[in-house]
This record gives sequence, C-alpha cells and structure tokens, in this order.
Amino acid sequence: MAFKPQGYNSASPYLIVNGAQATIDFLVAVFDAKPLRVILGESGKLGHGEVRIDDTVVMFCDAIDGWPAAPAHVHIYVADVDLTYARALQAGATPVQEPIQKDDPDKRGGFRDAGGTTWWVSQQVA
Repeated sequence: MAFKPQGYNSASPYLIVNGAQATIDFLVAVFDAKPLRVILGESGKLGHGEVRIDDTVVMFCDAIDGWPAAPAHVHIYVADVDLTYARALQAGATPVQEPIQKDDPDKRGGFRDAGGTTWWVSQQVA
C-alpha cells in the first residue's frame, strides 16, 4: 500500500480559514481548481476540504474554537499571471500587488481572498 493517495504531493499547504467552502469556490473560479475531498465536521462547518491546483493539493478547514483562522501566504506558478490576477479581482479578491517583474525571471503579483489568505501568483517570463 502506498504511503499517500495516488496523485497527491508530499507537502501541501493546510489553511485554517473563516469560510472554507467560500475559499474552495474562490480557487475554482480563479485557478480552475478541482475539488477533491470535502468532509463536514460535527458543527456543520467544513472539517476538511481539498482542491487540486495544477500539480498541487491544497487543504482547508473552517476555524473552530481552539483552531482559529490564521493568515497565510501561498505562492503558485500560473501560465498567465495577468489573467489570473484579473480573475481573482473579478472573484472578489483584494489587490495586494499588481503583477510586475522586478529583479528575477518571474512576473509576480498578489491578492487576498475573503478568508484572509494572500495568494502570490508568478509566471516565469525571462
């Protein structure tokens, strides 16, 4: 038996947010994320959820007593950083940094979703 589910990466971000299902919906709209497992907790909140973005699984749960929401930053390489940034703003994200290229080969921008996670998106252009 394998030590992890087939197609899963070995290290995955695990986000504790307010509104985990809204975060999953946001990632579907912005990154064409594919929902995987969704497990409701006893309180009716999302006890565990997963999406696949390209080759990476991102995991979530709703904040509960003893496990508060925590701000996080996640970096994702995308095929079109400008389009992804525009989709995020259209889906309700708060802009953090418009995509620009600085002193490295990546054009990078960032936005914050309603659950408090800051998503940094990059596209290698040089």
